Amino acid sequence: MTIEPDSQRTKLFISKATPGDDPFALWLATRLEAHGYEVFADILDLDAGDGWRRKITTNLQDSAVKMLLCCSDETLARDGVIEEIEIAKDLVRSLDDPNFIIPLKLKRYKKVFGIGSLQYIDFESGWAQGLSKLLKSLERQGVPKLQTPTIQPEWAAYQRRRAIKLIKEPEVLTSNWLRILSVPDTIRFVVPKGVVSEKATNKIIKEFSLPTAPFEKGFLTFAAPHDFDEHFAGRASFVTRSEVSFLDFVEDGWLEKDFDRIDARRVVVNLIRQAWEAHAKAMGFMPYEFSNGMAFTATRNQIELNKRVRWGRQGEQRLSVLRNRARGKVWEYGTSGHPSLFPFPHIRLKGRVLFSESKGKDKGPVIDDHKAQHRLRRSVCGAWRNRAWHGRLMAYLELLMGESPYISLRVGGDQDVVVDGSPIQATSPVTAHNTLKLGEDAEEVDATTLGGYFDEEDA
Repeated sequence: MTIEPDSQRTKLFISKATPGDDPFALWLATRLEAHGYEVFADILDLDAGDGWRRKITTNLQDSAVKMLLCCSDETLARDGVIEEIEIAKDLVRSLDDPNFIIPLKLKRYKKVFGIGSLQYIDFESGWAQGLSKLLKSLERQGVPKLQTPTIQPEWAAYQRRRAIKLIKEPEVLTSNWLRILSVPDTIRFVVPKGVVSEKATNKIIKEFSLPTAPFEKGFLTFAAPHDFDEHFAGRASFVTRSEVSFLDFVEDGWLEKDFDRIDARRVVVNLIRQAWEAHAKAMGFMPYEFSNGMAFTATRNQIELNKRVRWGRQGEQRLSVLRNRARGKVWEYGTSGHPSLFPFPHIRLKGRVLFSESKGKDKGPVIDDHKAQHRLRRSVCGAWRNRAWHGRLMAYLELLMGESPYISLRVGGDQDVVVDGSPIQATSPVTAHNTLKLGEDAEEVDATTLGGYFDEEDA
């Protein structure tokens, strides 16, 4: 269905909070226009000198064919959005269109009188999935399109105005990669002496404290037979069946064992990952199984709530928080370590945040609901900027390293994988101008985590 240029109701009106929903509105509007729809959003259509309230009201009352209502508790509490909902409810009756208001769920929200029974389109689980459902709904409802889809060039101009300015000066950037500095020279194939059942072999793997990978009737490991003998103290004895140099193993595999290069690298990554997790546990971090990997978070035994960890070089030191309260819950920062041998040996760290119930002066049980965990990360951690994430990572590494500049991962009785405790840095030829100057402690000014300051513009 197409519309003529002089048709009165032609626009999809996006009702939103400013500036909180601006990035979403900008993303959505351009994609709707690419599919042939006309869109009104105040971030673009208000010019200098406009009576903004009158122009918004006029577009909604006289030009809107549907109102796309951004829904979250923060948005639905804004006075401007409440006024737009009241106008839209009158239009539902006057246009005889019960589907005039289309709620777009950006975050979980409490029902609002007058729209609580309306079926929303879920954008919280993913913007792309939400857009697909919205387009199908608009098509089913016969919402008209322009004969020739047109994306307003002002969207790009709006983005440029809000873009971070680049300065022609070099800037040092810190990655989340830790370089692996050294690895033991030898991979061993260790087997128990005598006849040992598969069940007994599996038990040995679980009991042994050093990294192993099951292979045939024994183990691939950096550890030596005497490491096994010492651990099992006479209950079992072990011998090296064969060994290969580490470099040959990761480059060529193990021809003698018909072990190709890809499988060999997987074994090494597995051994280093085991060593990383064992070290994190030994340093007092708490293991928690996320949907896509094991993470280790800071605990009350390491640091109290809202206590800051000092990190950085002398003279340039900063402070960051790894455990605190937010929205009546306790959050704890942690990481997952992902070893890799490409393009060079390193461990990539992925930041994690785990929420627990608040109990007394510290935390209670971990919230055992992955959807609730996801919502809390979106609402609490979404306010953290890159500087805060970087600060938490560096503070975390301070606890992980202890007094050493290196992280030594024990893989044998006297064998370590040595990891540089400082993330790899790179130099950019330009600098991104940062207008958000934080103090020495580098913490976000966020009422939900620090309890001091709240800017209404962030609602």
